[in-house]
Amino acid sequence: MPRYKLTVDYDGRPFVGWQRQANGPSVQAVIERAVTAFSGETVTIGGAGRTDAGVHATQQVVHFDAPVERPLTAWVRGVNTHLPDGVAVRWAQPVSDEFHARFTAHGRRYRYLLLNRPQRPGLWQGRVGWFHLPLDLAAMQDACARLLGEHDFSAFRAAQCQAKSPVKLMTAASVRQHGAMFVFDFAASAFLHHMVRNLVGTLVHVGKGAQSPDWVDALLQMRDRTQAAPTFSPDGLYFRGPVYAPEWGLPEPADDFLDGLLT
Repeated sequence: MPRYKLTVDYDGRPFVGWQRQANGPSVQAVIERAVTAFSGETVTIGGAGRTDAGVHATQQVVHFDAPVERPLTAWVRGVNTHLPDGVAVRWAQPVSDEFHARFTAHGRRYRYLLLNRPQRPGLWQGRVGWFHLPLDLAAMQDACARLLGEHDFSAFRAAQCQAKSPVKLMTAASVRQHGAMFVFDFAASAFLHHMVRNLVGTLVHVGKGAQSPDWVDALLQMRDRTQAAPTFSPDGLYFRGPVYAPEWGLPEPADDFLDGLLT
């Protein structure tokens, strides 16, 4: 069977998360149903990242073994006709049988959008996080720099996390400001359950002046989740896609609407 890679974006609000679950609709399940409906046979897909309930994606990558051959444009248009509003295939690409959306990836990227103003969001409700007190950009940038490198991120790991090791390599961690919007970007070898939301919560704690930037150093040393800030809302979190080695012949993660909107 030919193997294909699809790149998908979605609004995470209607779903219990990426992974198929018994307690509600998942993104994985609706994509599987759409691919199955288009191909005429039952298809199981694998995804690059397991986003939580309410978390969005601009470049989720999935792979599947197709029971039929179709032109690449047909996989995009055909699957999209069977997907609900808020979920869409952006493009399709053939891959070798050795490719796996999750296990082939050597890195992943996330962005968090945080609206910082006294009034709660209206138009942006559900698509950005919100914090009402003023935030110190320089302090949060200082704190972000302390996250770079290989660390034990136990202080930012959810209790239900199933990762074998809390040690991850953080290759990018930054925050910038566009008016009332703060944009947090993270890239790492992999992420723990709730890790980005816990990092944002801690950075906001620093930004509002409750802690100094070197608190991040202490948290990394303590490795105790109870000592860090509460988990932040999923509303502003976007999975921006996995990163694959050049030998796979796959394109680098492309700019998405978040870049065009906030650059």
